[in-house]
Amino acid sequence: MPDRLRIAQVAPPFERVPPGAYGGTERIVQGLVIELDRRGHEVTTFASGDSSVPGRHIETVPQALRPIGYTGDSLPYMQQTLHAVLAHAHEFDVIHSHLEWLSLLLARVSPVPVVSTFHGRLDLPWADALFADPPPGLVAISQNQASTHPDIAWTVVHNGLRLVDSPFGKARTDALCFVGRVVPEKGIVESIEIAKAAGRPLRIAAKVAAGGLEREYFDEVFQPALKAAGPTVEYLGEVSQAERDQLLAESYAALMPGSWPEPFGLVAIEALACGTPVIARPTGALPEIVRDGVDGFFGDDVRAMAFRVDRVADLDRQAIRHSVIERFSVERMTDGYEAIYRERIAAGAWSEASGTVAPTKSVEPDEPAEPAEPADRAEHAAEPATTPA
Repeated sequence: MPDRLRIAQVAPPFERVPPGAYGGTERIVQGLVIELDRRGHEVTTFASGDSSVPGRHIETVPQALRPIGYTGDSLPYMQQTLHAVLAHAHEFDVIHSHLEWLSLLLARVSPVPVVSTFHGRLDLPWADALFADPPPGLVAISQNQASTHPDIAWTVVHNGLRLVDSPFGKARTDALCFVGRVVPEKGIVESIEIAKAAGRPLRIAAKVAAGGLEREYFDEVFQPALKAAGPTVEYLGEVSQAERDQLLAESYAALMPGSWPEPFGLVAIEALACGTPVIARPTGALPEIVRDGVDGFFGDDVRAMAFRVDRVADLDRQAIRHSVIERFSVERMTDGYEAIYRERIAAGAWSEASGTVAPTKSVEPDEPAEPAEPADRAEHAAEPATTPA
């Protein structure tokens, strides 16, 4: 097997790579593409036309769908992405798909090995049917995410980012911060309640959906709660990566009080890289990232989390930063994926030569169409449940 691999990275069409602001999956794709290119691999990225990546770039849609306000059926654009990948599949040694559930279809029809990373929740009604007789090469981004389907031969690769450039040593305020989406499951209203109970100001940087139930929640629940909180709570809207880093670096602590099982939690590692402890519910993958009493504190409800806020002063911010950079670097993540790529390529060659299917092994760490006019549908029918958090 050659040292230099021909690798396709396949991003969803919803955000550019890298994203302008919000977009957890796309930030992971960006990090992988840059690091794989730096290591000398021949990388091709399938992404929206407004993306900017090293190596070869094949456009799947002219512009990323969410930033231009598209709220119609996204499935045709996901299929368009699949068609583009399959048209070029013979040019690669391995394809790495980030298309969530459509990755399963791609893996079953591709003539070359496919690695499929799931960035969203897996405890969904259709999961059991789609995971029946699963293809090889499935990757979960946390042990907790993988545990929802324990019979699958998952490989777990924790997400990683280039964290060494995260700002540290900035003058800190006494304010708490919340970074994420304006949706009930992220606990954004609870963050207001925690700040109030702890007697501290709160700054919120969060994405708002253009329409649908998420927009209703913003208008009917979040906005009234924000108004009632008064001047101690500041809503910043959706901010750039640089602005988000600055916010995290200046904050006393970051709040993640959501009740939903985070498949990973990028906001947590971003905050910790700035030396900012995390106060959260112990849900999803967060206990794999945040060491309780070391990197922050867990609490089961608003009162418990508010009670722990003042204890943040006892934590070693420098040690927090050093540990997270070591545990969740883009280099460590890429090491894990490189091993999987080579395993899948070798297994594919073995099965082709023998006429059988090789067993899997878990390893640790044409012209795109213009989007139609926005429809009235509330949600992207096939949009992955990914977060930047």
